[in-house]
Amino acid sequence: MSDTTETAPQQMKVLGGLTPYLTIDNGALKAAEFYGKAFGAEQVFFYPPDEKGRTMHVHVHVNGSSLMLSDGYPEHGHPAEKPQGYTLQLHLASEEIDQWWQRAVDAGCEVVMPLDTMFWGDRWGLLRDPFGVEWGMNATVKSA
Repeated sequence: MSDTTETAPQQMKVLGGLTPYLTIDNGALKAAEFYGKAFGAEQVFFYPPDEKGRTMHVHVHVNGSSLMLSDGYPEHGHPAEKPQGYTLQLHLASEEIDQWWQRAVDAGCEVVMPLDTMFWGDRWGLLRDPFGVEWGMNATVKSA
């Protein structure tokens, strides 16, 4: 992971048409580093931590999409809360999913639902990272 800070944030390329922005409880930079190990994320920009060690913005690219991260700032109406009610879904090629899954597990993700061929025909599984964020992995099963 690089510590790119020289480029202004407006020059960072946002990938994809919808960008999740996660508030991580006192660990946005730690999460970005973990996502590099677990999901091959590339950090493209971050603001340095403030005097309390909090980072207001981290931008990473994961699997061809942008993901934004921040620490909580309750004094500005933006507290960190326990992640719930959403899953970040990674869409992968069938020949890649096992490698992606194993890398994430080896990095420290917890298996919530094992990777398997599901009733709808795709291979899918669910992981939870150390920050409480759930990650689904999905790959279309190639038909013979």
